[in-house]
Amino acid sequence: MSATTDNKRLTTRDIHALRRSGEKIAMLTAYDHVTAALVDQAGVEIILVGDSLGNVVLGYETTLPVTLDDMIRHAGAVYRGTTRAMVVCDLPFGTAKDPETALGSAIAVLQQTGCQAVKIEGGGAAAPIVARLVEQGIPVMAHIGLTPQAVHQLGGYYRHGKDAPAAQELIAAARELQKAGAFAIVLEFIVPEVAAEITLMLDIPTIGIGSGPDCAGQVLVINDLIGLNVGPVPGFAKPKADVAGIIRQAVGEYVAEVKAHPKEPSIG
Repeated sequence: MSATTDNKRLTTRDIHALRRSGEKIAMLTAYDHVTAALVDQAGVEIILVGDSLGNVVLGYETTLPVTLDDMIRHAGAVYRGTTRAMVVCDLPFGTAKDPETALGSAIAVLQQTGCQAVKIEGGGAAAPIVARLVEQGIPVMAHIGLTPQAVHQLGGYYRHGKDAPAAQELIAAARELQKAGAFAIVLEFIVPEVAAEITLMLDIPTIGIGSGPDCAGQVLVINDLIGLNVGPVPGFAKPKADVAGIIRQAVGEYVAEVKAHPKEPSIG
């Protein structure tokens, strides 16, 4: 029985088995119990409780204000809504600044939420942090390319790996993170040809977002997938539904029904 049909909770071994078999890995974000349950039932292999909840749920302009307590609260809700998908939790800004800080943050996440792994943003400089967590038995998903926690350092949101030096830096970082023990690596908004080269080079799965079709898997923010937005969606996201429109229509009909109800007689 393949990892995609087994009803047991998926593990890093299952994710690696998908990679070896050539079957693409489906990953989505979720931030609450109900959404996580629906995503899980639909067959997604990995659910990421991303610090993108800062933008999507909490209304911040960036992910930087998100705290570890925010992540733990939402990750616990997501995990309790699932029975099959592997659940990965982001370590937010400032909580993985060095190996020991990251270790404490990761232990808190795993102990308090049930999640099986954490995700850490950063290039080759994050390798020692990854290695420290892996040394303690904590699965780590790495993340290179567009790393939203470094938005101010990067100078905005743009595609990465456009020239040869930038591409080589990404390739070197991916190699270092695999060597450090990361079980998978997110490639965000990287030139597709570079993402494809990294995918071929690595033994661990690459999970692409806006990085072309050749990664071992793909991830999207759930709201971008289902059309639950009040603002523009990234160009690489193709919504499969218009949940925002459905909500507006349903609430509009409710408001109309309430307004149409005869007034209650005045009292006194």
